[in-house]
Amino acid sequence: MKNNILIIEDHELTRFGLKTAFEACEFADKIFEAESAERGFELLPNNKIDLVIMDLGLPGMNGIEATRAIKDFNDEIKVVVLTSHNDEQEVLNSLKAGANAYCSKEINPQRLIQVVQSVLDGAAWFDPAISHIVLKAASKGEDNDNIKPKKDYGLTSRETQILKLITEGYSNIEIANELFVSINTTKAHVASILQKLEVDDRLQAALKALKERLV
Repeated sequence: MKNNILIIEDHELTRFGLKTAFEACEFADKIFEAESAERGFELLPNNKIDLVIMDLGLPGMNGIEATRAIKDFNDEIKVVVLTSHNDEQEVLNSLKAGANAYCSKEINPQRLIQVVQSVLDGAAWFDPAISHIVLKAASKGEDNDNIKPKKDYGLTSRETQILKLITEGYSNIEIANELFVSINTTKAHVASILQKLEVDDRLQAALKALKERLV
């Protein structure tokens, strides 16, 4: 399925680089450009936009305000935030505004393409550098009335122990050291956890664990 992408970025060279990268992607159809949120909104009504690459530091309306406005216009449009800042409040405000992904501008272009593909497929993605902020917000942001009932995913006691460490931000090496097991054993457990929880990565596993009270 082909998707139309809108790049909202005030730096012309960055826009050119992003457009060039996405034009080579099989999942991309038309690539639109806008140097400001205001110009981006002019393109929305007459073009079917599936995903927006959103710079946060825009002139006029900033990227967080623009993300919120896009979601109000059409919640089906995916928004991938691309920024050079990892300020905690900025991250949380982006999430509240409805961003589907939060990426550092230092991200490898091929990795960004993979992120965009996964977001188009319905996943959420957050740069590992800010994952601890997302996890903290998830652990505090659920009120008791909205927490889903606990489901049995068939996790072993060791897998549950490792999942708890993942939610606390431990890397595979740190988990291996904490539990006095090999790194290969740790990787095998993590792979099993991801499979059982039906998620693609550690961040999604941690979010699911916190939201569904698995740890």
